[in-house]
Amino acid sequence: MLWRVQPNYKFMNPAEFDNIARSERDFWWYRGMRKILYRLLDSRKIPASASVLEAGCGTGYMSKLLAERYGWRMTPLDLVREGLEYARGYGLGELVQGDISALPFRGGAFDAVVSLDVIVHLPRGAEGAALAEFARVTKPGGILVLRASALDALHSRHSDFAREQQRFTRKRLVNAVEAAGFAVERVTYLNSLLLPAALFKFRLWEPFTRAPAASGVAPVPRWLDRLLYLPLRAEAAWVARGGSFPLGQSLVLIARRR
Repeated sequence: MLWRVQPNYKFMNPAEFDNIARSERDFWWYRGMRKILYRLLDSRKIPASASVLEAGCGTGYMSKLLAERYGWRMTPLDLVREGLEYARGYGLGELVQGDISALPFRGGAFDAVVSLDVIVHLPRGAEGAALAEFARVTKPGGILVLRASALDALHSRHSDFAREQQRFTRKRLVNAVEAAGFAVERVTYLNSLLLPAALFKFRLWEPFTRAPAASGVAPVPRWLDRLLYLPLRAEAAWVARGGSFPLGQSLVLIARRR
């Protein structure tokens, strides 16, 4: 394990790692977003021998799943040691503690970089340094898979709890990725069908009830979990057919290193 820490952004709330570890296998949001991600990745034909960096791996569970599904040689990296301890428990090797804005790897070290819901923890404008690092360590022609929280109007009590610092529009995310040296091949908003409910909760209900900052991945009744999963399953089917959404709670982008 290589330890290198240059924290130039906020740590995610360490308490959230415990919440994520308890929830990410079965919670509706994680199951649905994985299904969408798989539909996007299945058509990429990234070879099983590919060397892939997960930049901001959290607990490492996604790296474990990607290695199992695609046979990729995963290198999980995270700034926070708490997440890497979970990753160690999954039996993952090549664990690296480091900063996505100063990656401790040589140029062109990876065939692909995956970074899911990480750059939102950077101060607005600082994402350029991280994206430039993603480009530096990706081989020419290699793939970037990036997911980020979308739309400032959807900043919530969960955002405060997780210490999220920014959210993106499609245009701003695309411009930042292209400026770093990638050519965008696919981008869409996600978690779109539940957008009206999210707007009601985050802009009306939470302010009205003065709800404190709290994790949004707390367990819900089984029937509700199944109900909330259905829109994401429908979105996965639409995305698999080449469809996209004009607005949503998240953005996912796939780009190729120029």
